[in-house]
Parts: sequence; structure tokens; C-alpha cells
Amino acid sequence: MTQHVAPIVLDPAARDADAEHRLLRAQGAVARVDILGVEAWSVTDPALLKELLTGQDVSKDGRRHWPGYDEAVRTWPLALWVAAMNMFTAYGGDHRRLRRIVAPALSARRTAALEPVVQGVVDGLLDGLETTPAGGVAELRERFAYPLPIAVIGHLMGVPEDRGADFRGLVDGVFDTMLTPEEAAGNNQRLYAMLDDLIADRRAHPGDDLTSALIAMRADEDGEGGAALSEGELRDTLLLMINAGYETTVNLVDQAITTLLTHPGQLAHVRSGRATWADVVEETLRHEPPVKHLPLRYAVADIPLPDGRTILKGEAILASYAAANRHPDWHPDPDAFDVTRLTKEHLAFGHGIHFCLGAALARLEGVTALRSFFDRFPDAELAVPADRLEPMASLISNGHRSLPVRLRPAAA
Repeated sequence: MTQHVAPIVLDPAARDADAEHRLLRAQGAVARVDILGVEAWSVTDPALLKELLTGQDVSKDGRRHWPGYDEAVRTWPLALWVAAMNMFTAYGGDHRRLRRIVAPALSARRTAALEPVVQGVVDGLLDGLETTPAGGVAELRERFAYPLPIAVIGHLMGVPEDRGADFRGLVDGVFDTMLTPEEAAGNNQRLYAMLDDLIADRRAHPGDDLTSALIAMRADEDGEGGAALSEGELRDTLLLMINAGYETTVNLVDQAITTLLTHPGQLAHVRSGRATWADVVEETLRHEPPVKHLPLRYAVADIPLPDGRTILKGEAILASYAAANRHPDWHPDPDAFDVTRLTKEHLAFGHGIHFCLGAALARLEGVTALRSFFDRFPDAELAVPADRLEPMASLISNGHRSLPVRLRPAAA
């Protein structure tokens, strides 16, 4: 098969992501794509993607392994996704060192301790929604899906309550693939300024929060580390925590509520006990993962593909999770949302050494939000036809611009 074919130009507004994902899968296990001017191999075959995510032939360190790095940092709107210095962009020993430092901050004990915090935030938001009159419409992405993870990640990191909205706007910019390089660079600069303010505040007033813990934490003395996080690693690790813990959970709650309201039979499975809220979360993560494509990885050596093509050393690789999750070789009837599936395996949290450390927290927030929302508003319904819900204009973020819901019929 020929190596040199014109790449598929991914739509930055993602106006029909499902059709685009089908087009990518039709090219085979991988497809050449153009993502905002950068060429990469989009990997949509789940078996190959898992193999690449666990092997040593693929790196996330663009500084060391991507010839296009310098140019991308200067001109690419998604430069922050490849230039940040944290475990998301680390490789080998650097990644192991950073992950060991960060992992205790998201331990099972710390996550379990957040359960009453999550429930309290959810209950407070639902109390606010109770003020919506019967027949009235509530915008759930704005009033429920957004503020939940903002409050939780703010509590976890020690972000002052009055700064949560500021962080939200700047994190939105990180996921916005419609920004110009200049707009993206300005957004990144403002975001880093806020992170620097947070670090300075926690240094002066340490508390029982993730930011304070990371400032104080040391890697294990085992020959590969032992030093504290550098200043750049510290702020980029906090950046990773905010990005990973915020936008993704917004989309999970958004997509789960949307899908249940458009598939009442699936909601009936949960209410009858044939499925659990955890089943809803896992099937949502498979069917509509919060992140469609995750930039970028790089080939450390030539990677021969089964069809005769080769990903050459130094070429960029795009993990296309949404397309892989619905691959027809992985799940029967993959486009159907079915909470009773026996196997709901997915790649929404990544795979292998870069598996998301915050997965347990995201699942906790999702289950708590969904169970509590549908207990409080059992008759909720979409206020517009499902086909009128507009997707987020992003190659990365997989959610809706808004989610208008009628919480109670007017007759109630």
C-alpha cells in the first residue's frame, strides 16, 4: 500500500464527528490526517492503539522525538498539548518519576475521601435547579455539568472559590480548536499566570490540597529521581490536573444525560435494576468519550503496520479514542448505546502507562451526578429535539454547546 497519500483534513469544528470517524476507520488501522496543519497518523484500530500505547516505540516527548516540535510550538494552535512539561508529555524514566510524584495525590484514599464533597456539590447544584418552575427550561451544561467538576477540582487543588470561573474560561480555550495561534498563545499565557498565582498562594498558605502536596512531595529515592518537581513541572502538572479533571467530566455528565433522555429504554434498565449507574458511566465513556482525539505521540523507531505501511521514526501519532471505541471488530453493534452490554471496554481514559490517574474520581463524579439528578427529576426531558443539540466546536472535546432540559412537565 502506498505511503504517500493526501491526508484527511480533520474538521476543526467537528460538525459531524461520527461520519469523520467512519471515514478514518475506512482507511484501515491508521489514516494519514491533517490536524490544524500538522500531519499525523490517526490510529483507530483498538488493538493496534493499545499496542502502541504500551510499547516503547512510541513516545509523548516531542522535544526528544518529534522533528516538527520547534515549528509546532511557534505556530500550532495546540502547542500547549505538546509543550507542557508534565507526565502527559514525558517518556521513559522521566514519566516514571513524574507519575510516582503525582500518584499519591490521586490515591484511592484521597479519592474516597472526596465522596461526601462530590455529593454535597451535586446536592447544592440540584437545589439550585429546583427553583426552575414547572415547564421551565434549565441549561444543564451551564448549571450542572460545568460547576460540578469546577467545584471538585477546585476543592482538590485548593483553588479559591472566586477563581473557579476564571479557570473555566481559560481551560475552555485549551480545548478550543477554532482559536488562531495568537489567540491560543494569549490564552495559555493568562492560564499560566493564574497557575503561578495559585502556587504562590499555596506556598504562603499550605493546606490539605493537591497543590500543597505537590509542592512538598518528593520522588522515591530509587536512582531515577528523588528531586522535587521543577517549577516548570509543578505548574504544568497542575495544568494537567485541571485540564484532565474538568472538561472531561463536564462532557461525561453532558453526554450521559443527553443519551439517557433520548433513549428512555436505557434509563428504564437502570430504574428496574437491570443495569447500574456505573454501567451508564462506562457505556457513555465507550459510546461518547469525553475526548475524541488526543494529541500527540511520536514514533521512536520505524513501526511496520500489518498492511505494509510504516509509521516512520519521528512521525506524529494521534490517538483517536472515539473512533477506536466504536470499531466494529471490538464491540457488536458499536454505534448502539446499550447499558446492558456485558463488555463495555473502552479507551476513554487511555491505556497502559499513561492511563488516567483521575479515572476513579471521574467515575465517582459521573455516578453521583447521574443517580442524584434522575432521583430528583425523574420526569426530565430534552427541551429541543436531539438533532438540534449542537456539538462543541472542537476536535478534542466531545460535548454539546448547551443542554436545555425541561426538568418537570408543566402539568406537574
